[in-house]
Amino acid sequence: MSITFSGTLSRSGGVTAAIAKQLKSVNLKPVNKVVFKFDPFHEKVEQTRYFMFHVQTSDVIKTNLSCSFKTEVVCDRSDPVINFSLANGDKVVFKSANLTALEMFKLFNEHISILAPKETITSTPSTLSAPLSGPGKGKKSFAKKRS
Repeated sequence: MSITFSGTLSRSGGVTAAIAKQLKSVNLKPVNKVVFKFDPFHEKVEQTRYFMFHVQTSDVIKTNLSCSFKTEVVCDRSDPVINFSLANGDKVVFKSANLTALEMFKLFNEHISILAPKETITSTPSTLSAPLSGPGKGKKSFAKKRS
């Protein structure tokens, strides 16, 4: 009598792999300004700082070069807060005291990245393989000259 196998043969990538997966779909095009406000001595500020680090990487910043980032460090034991000012005039506030960095990325992708305009890719047909028209165009002949 044997027990049948149930489960996976490989382990998941963990939290870091999940954050990397969410980070690929982050798009800052609908955002004008991001303000991170936190007290560095608050007991639940670590995940907000991880989110701040990952959002300010070069790959994410390339999605909107005109987006500005501001970090306000306060010393009043207040909960960490992230404010997003959107291009359409709306404001989105993440009260991130009880959120992990992964949860913040999921919320960002659900509510903010989805507002980015869809990119339409128009491709023109390539004519590199077609012969060139006109005299002297196209393949060169390597015939020997007779003298």
